[in-house]
Amino acid sequence: MLNVQKFRLYFAIVVVAVHAAAQQRFILRTAPGVNAGQLAANYGATVVEGLNEGGGYLVSAPSQVLPGQYIAKVQKDSGVVGFEVDSQVESPESASNSATGASIGALQGSALNRSPMQYFGSVVRAGYVQQVPAVLLRLAQTQRSFGTGSQIVAVIDSGIDPNHPVLKQVLTPGYDFIHNLAGTGSEMGDLTQSTVAILDQDKLAQVNAVEQPVLLNQSTVAILDQSGAALASGGKIPSDFGHGTMVSGLIHLVAPTARIMPLKAFNANGKGQLSDVIRAIYYAVDNHASVINMSFSLQNQSSELARAVQYATSHRVICVAAGGNSGGQITVYPAGLPQVIGIGSTNDSDHRSGFSNFGVSSVRIAAPGEALLTTYPGNHYAAVWGTSFSTALVSGAVMLISQVLPNAPGENIADALGHGQPLQNQDVGDARLDVYASMLYLLANQ
Repeated sequence: MLNVQKFRLYFAIVVVAVHAAAQQRFILRTAPGVNAGQLAANYGATVVEGLNEGGGYLVSAPSQVLPGQYIAKVQKDSGVVGFEVDSQVESPESASNSATGASIGALQGSALNRSPMQYFGSVVRAGYVQQVPAVLLRLAQTQRSFGTGSQIVAVIDSGIDPNHPVLKQVLTPGYDFIHNLAGTGSEMGDLTQSTVAILDQDKLAQVNAVEQPVLLNQSTVAILDQSGAALASGGKIPSDFGHGTMVSGLIHLVAPTARIMPLKAFNANGKGQLSDVIRAIYYAVDNHASVINMSFSLQNQSSELARAVQYATSHRVICVAAGGNSGGQITVYPAGLPQVIGIGSTNDSDHRSGFSNFGVSSVRIAAPGEALLTTYPGNHYAAVWGTSFSTALVSGAVMLISQVLPNAPGENIADALGHGQPLQNQDVGDARLDVYASMLYLLANQ
């Protein structure tokens, strides 16, 4: 059952309304028994809301404070356990240094196969199920032998299209942390009313539509009908719109009967606040998620993010995160945290994608991340490039494994994922994801 009452107790208490443009935001953790409101007031700050039950708070301070000096001053207080800037977090595909390169020319074969087929209770296009990465991961064999998922995957992202026919039957209630709204965590509210109306066409219009692949941004080729294509060319779709729906579609491809919990912590331009991500992690754990998909990255370490991930780990929730798309030996977070399974990207030939970050500090395993076919808002599909989408495949795999062995420790599951298809000198982890091989390894070594 959704733990809404407990959530409201520590999330919905707003102490003061704050105008973000005139304030700076920080994350405060107090020692037990310390009055956060009074402590913040001692430094000219105000508490905006609680982040969890254990003493974490979002606070605002006057815009003229110098963050470095201010943090150093507050941290000297004996009642303060931690104090840091409420940093901006972004999806790897929206980052300015992202090296992904979506290509309309790369779409061929199964990607453009519109033939309808049944897939665990919904009608999908055949190209979605039959795409090359699904074969590389041995999904059909795994699903026949071991199951299709029964628990909850929390997706901390830009939300979801709650009416997409492929996804709507597997959704479980989520939360919109940007607007503090319980429910679907919809990303459709990021569009204008006219834009939504064009994207969300009726089924008859879809049957008669002529599809046209449209390059939307550096990581996404949307497969839209003609009116949708005209909309895209007009530049009215925000740069990262649909990211959560596309991530969720790939989780569903791997674990089609798992429940998806959309937790909206990012806007349609792929930007979010660390405080909302932290709230979302606690929410996912407290509302019975088994896996948390984190297709986003932060350049600097955060003690509060690490604390939230540790909370998840202590409750046997497995966290999977994107390794980043800068194409370098770069550590990003949360992928760089030791409790998190960081994911890199490979192409269909099992070579590291040129855009994928690498190095053992934040990439423990690789999965296909180029020209993946997935769901896009408005009963559409898209081909996508990026470690966000490799991460989604791994989250689905973790769900399948945890269904078969629900008591397996997270480290054992991570080890099993590393026994997929070996990668030689790729520096994107021990192996490329092969769900069937990982399942056999874990069963043989439990």
